Amino acid sequence: MSRVTSRRRAVLVRADSGARPVRETLAGEEPLEIRVNGRPLAVTMRTPGHDFDLVAGNLVSEGFLADARALATMRYCAGKDERGEQTFNVIDAAVLGLDPDSIAERRVVTTSACGVCGTTSIDEVRRQSRFPAEPSGSIDVDALLALPDRLREAQALFDSTGGLHAAGLFALDGELLCAREDVGRHNAVDKVVGWALREHRLPLRDTVLQVSGRASFELVQKCHLAGIPIMSAVSAPSSLAADLADEVGITLAGFSRGDRVTIYTHPDRVGATPSAVSRGAAS
Repeated sequence: MSRVTSRRRAVLVRADSGARPVRETLAGEEPLEIRVNGRPLAVTMRTPGHDFDLVAGNLVSEGFLADARALATMRYCAGKDERGEQTFNVIDAAVLGLDPDSIAERRVVTTSACGVCGTTSIDEVRRQSRFPAEPSGSIDVDALLALPDRLREAQALFDSTGGLHAAGLFALDGELLCAREDVGRHNAVDKVVGWALREHRLPLRDTVLQVSGRASFELVQKCHLAGIPIMSAVSAPSSLAADLADEVGITLAGFSRGDRVTIYTHPDRVGATPSAVSRGAAS
């Protein structure tokens, strides 16, 4: 889509050489209305592109989907701008066997930074996954440490904008399976999960999710609902994220930079991890 990025005039100011006009490339951000079986579910701010993956992943993250066979169709609905052109900002997903009341109860408006904005009570936050944690293989620590750079190499839009989050799904040997970018870090993860659903890959056992930012509770929850056993972030996790990861059996890694990484929960899935690291221990 042409709206993935846009060009804008700006002024570059340097302390040693004054100001000069420049043209900057900015990441696109537009609303997307998600409808399920014709009923409005959510409006989210996103970077246009891979919209069907985003919708499918959002439905997995919200607990509506776990099997691609239940996702009958997705289509762009009528929506026009002031020039009468299709905006591609409304998608209706047809989900088989879904209770209509469950859609009405969860109708929300979210932002590109929103994670659990759709939950109606704190009790719903810890949603039960249809893919309980199961024993999986391990990833070598060197392979884990290489993932941030491999994800960065896949960020084509970040090179031109500098303003996009990314999520990458990797096999345990470090092979990149899918990478997605978006102004919203939750959207980037949803796009990856949605791709996996549409490719009939759920549950995502023996995979690692690498994210470009911090590890929040909501992102750990998305891993849980998609069956991803290992999540790695370049920044810190929140305490609630670590608590959830420990509870549901997810290996959570943070501060993965250069030659070091901190494993907060279930370190047994990372090869060459010191056995002295206690599982889920707090200091």
